[in-house]
Amino acid sequence: ARLRLPVVFDGRVQLAPPRSPPRAALSGAPPMSNTRLGPEVNRILFARNLPYKITGEELYELFGRFGAIRQVRLGTSKATRGTAFVVFEDIFDAKTAMEGLTGFKVGDRYLNVLYFKPSRVQERIEAAKDLEEVEELRRKHRLAV
Repeated sequence: ARLRLPVVFDGRVQLAPPRSPPRAALSGAPPMSNTRLGPEVNRILFARNLPYKITGEELYELFGRFGAIRQVRLGTSKATRGTAFVVFEDIFDAKTAMEGLTGFKVGDRYLNVLYFKPSRVQERIEAAKDLEEVEELRRKHRLAV
């Protein structure tokens, strides 16, 4: 069973003190140096089901417990509210954060944290290009829809 730390959300995230470093870090060895990661694991996490009023600073505080963060992008439009992308410096920190924060309660919501999948973005871009090409051919050859 994974340990879940309590979080209270009253306009700010209140966290328990950071965990002590793992034994590998204390011994000077790189953490998980000979651990193989699956192909889906990467440094970019996609978090959803976030409280709408959470701020970037609170996300830095929440995810920063697991390691150095390079960037946080918080969804602000109506379609992207409650979502964020979090980019970690180290892939192992991202893996630990994903495992530790999936199902974690922030406010009245349980977080859903996933690995970012660039292939899905590329598929959408290619599908949009294909649709544009089809529309152009229809106009060129004067075909009805």
